[in-house]
Amino acid sequence: MLPIVLAAVSAVAFGTADFSGGKASRRADPITVTVVSQILSIPLLLLLVLLVPGTPRPVDLGWGLLAGVAGAGGVMLLYRALSTGMMAVVAPVTAITAAVVPIVAGLVTAHSPGTLALCGAGLAVVAIALVSLGEGGVTGRVSSRVLGTALSAGLLFGIFFALLGQADEGSGMWPVLAVRVSSIGFGLALAARTGVGLRLGRRVLGWAAAAGLLDSAANALYLAAAARGHLSVVAAIASLYPASTVLLALGVDRERLRPAQLAGLGFAAGALVLASI
Repeated sequence: MLPIVLAAVSAVAFGTADFSGGKASRRADPITVTVVSQILSIPLLLLLVLLVPGTPRPVDLGWGLLAGVAGAGGVMLLYRALSTGMMAVVAPVTAITAAVVPIVAGLVTAHSPGTLALCGAGLAVVAIALVSLGEGGVTGRVSSRVLGTALSAGLLFGIFFALLGQADEGSGMWPVLAVRVSSIGFGLALAARTGVGLRLGRRVLGWAAAAGLLDSAANALYLAAAARGHLSVVAAIASLYPASTVLLALGVDRERLRPAQLAGLGFAAGALVLASI
């Protein structure tokens, strides 16, 4: 039960971080938002490393470093796609792809978690699609560029979930710190290559700080969940993050929930129940 709770809370944190990052990326370059937000999260990560005991092996740090590069690339692509305003397409494509990759990886690398748990993972994928439906659904004319960006972001997120899930429970929060080290390094290199500056206005800085802190907290929660539960199930639950993004859009941006989204929230609850049995 504990891994499912941790994964669910990480989904809330991931979704809130994406909402904050999407807000910031409407006023600044996604690369800048990503790098600055992650730099601002370093104090939180250092605190987590001190509070959660652990002795990392080199292989655990290696998983974290690789996951950090994949995660940073996924965040940048997601923020770029969200800045187009096509949430109805970007959110479900990205989240479903992010869920499917670690589900397959978990089934390949570990024993089956059981029929009910797998049904919960499948129901979570359906819930992701439904809660992500914006006004007008996912139909309509969508550029291949936006669709490709969303697919690429989801693939990188899925790789991130699968890689970070390989770290051992005894490593504490060190793999998450390794994630942040490599993601910041990747972001700085990309910013230097593209000539993007790292200055943000005060209003944008607040959204970026929220995105970075929540993303780091979500990474820590996901690592704790994946170390204690089956990767296929934990990753599927963590990928329910669009639900919190949609609810925030409802409360902050005054968007209206469609019937399909309400059904998706119900399916999400059902997925949590099945996965926890």
